[in-house]
Amino acid sequence: MTPLRIVFMGTAELACPSIAALSGHPAYQVVALVTQPDRPKGRDLKLQPPPTKIEANRLGIPVLQPERARNPEFVAQLAALAPELIVVAAYGQILPPSILELPRFGCLNIHTSLLPKYRGAAPIQWAILNGDAETGVTIMRMDAGLDTGPIVSQEKTSIRQLDTAETLHDRLAQLGAALLLKTIPDYVTGKMTERPQPSEGATYARKISKEDGQLDWTQPAGSLFNRVRAFTPWPGAFTFLGPKHKLLKIHAAELIENRSGSPGEILPADGKELIVGCGEHALRLVRVQLEGSRAMSDRDFLAGHALVPGQKLG
Repeated sequence: MTPLRIVFMGTAELACPSIAALSGHPAYQVVALVTQPDRPKGRDLKLQPPPTKIEANRLGIPVLQPERARNPEFVAQLAALAPELIVVAAYGQILPPSILELPRFGCLNIHTSLLPKYRGAAPIQWAILNGDAETGVTIMRMDAGLDTGPIVSQEKTSIRQLDTAETLHDRLAQLGAALLLKTIPDYVTGKMTERPQPSEGATYARKISKEDGQLDWTQPAGSLFNRVRAFTPWPGAFTFLGPKHKLLKIHAAELIENRSGSPGEILPADGKELIVGCGEHALRLVRVQLEGSRAMSDRDFLAGHALVPGQKLG
């Protein structure tokens, strides 16, 4: 049996398990990876390849890096590969109809939410931020809209109390790869019935900015606990300390429901724990990093910084 010819379009780390899963399956031939161009990163601004390019090179998959996917020359190059199916995950560009209509089985997208909830760029972060009990992966057939295509398959997973965007991302990446392998056979043979997304319950998960990481201490501690988890590792939760308004990053936190104080107030804790009052209850800052310093536990931080109860953060 001739393997199904697949082009994979993806850029971020999220896509890597799915690329590996398809590449290692005898029923599929990944004829190319399409990803974003290398971008300058770091202090020295050296060009860095996307994670998917590194994975494709490891697997021996040819890599294409068009600046714009809708470029006619690239679309012609893609057509020459004669893909029967295009799989998309965290690619970073909206695909034109000329690509969506190219393969005979269309384009399948791996999206990390239970659509129609959290369409858009940051579904993982918003699910944690909003305190959702569960999320999941949706495989949908792409149309011209933003995550609006019909649902082919879905898989749920619980959001654990200590999940961060990083841990949930990694779990959903693996879940998406497994669901993709389970979905494609029935999808291409017509045994799987896709269903339109309902308009009821549709929400949009906008892109996260660095400013979103700032903690507003007038909010309930539960909301701030979710914000710390949602924005770990990026953009990171933060507040400001002292008269010099130094940036204090919060890498981990703990909800303290039996304490309270005014918003942003450092509460008495015998110098062993950094506990801060919120709009409701309190938040322990378990692991922190003051600008210009390394990350450390709250106990180590308090040993080197003379904070007193009643002092305010914000």
